[in-house]
Amino acid sequence: MPLNIYIDGNNLYRAAKDSGFKIDYLKFRGWLRQKYNPTGVYLFIGLVPTRATFYEYLQGCGFVLIFKQTISVGSTIKGNCDAELVLKVISDFYTRSFYTCILVTGDGDFGCLAEFLMKNDALNAVIAPSRARCSTLLRNKGCEIEFLDEHYHKFSIKIIKEKAPDADVSA
Repeated sequence: MPLNIYIDGNNLYRAAKDSGFKIDYLKFRGWLRQKYNPTGVYLFIGLVPTRATFYEYLQGCGFVLIFKQTISVGSTIKGNCDAELVLKVISDFYTRSFYTCILVTGDGDFGCLAEFLMKNDALNAVIAPSRARCSTLLRNKGCEIEFLDEHYHKFSIKIIKEKAPDADVSA
């Protein structure tokens, strides 16, 4: 029975980074394969033309990339993929592209999607990238939530932040 995984790329990246990890996407894709044996793994990500090599790497790891056009606001790049993720999941649901699916996000904006999928017996689980950053709007839907906090060590590199030297106050 087909199972698809839909990943909120920005939510995953930011939660891992805030938790002190850099994801090895090849290992992450392998972990997903071993644990869930998905038919398709869709990664929703903002399109930044200078990152083409990274996108090729992700595709080589086995992710199907779904892009959102980005815009620059000052030095910040904006490209929220929420609508694209919802549209893809609902489209795949109605075309019967999966029997059940997994959402990888901690974003409360997906609470209504999780609720819809649960009512239709199509949600296997939600995997939240961070226990601390998982929205109450998602938690209160009653769906099973697994947290990646306990798994980052399996497919990520721990980021060691250098501390600033202590200031010499005796001078």
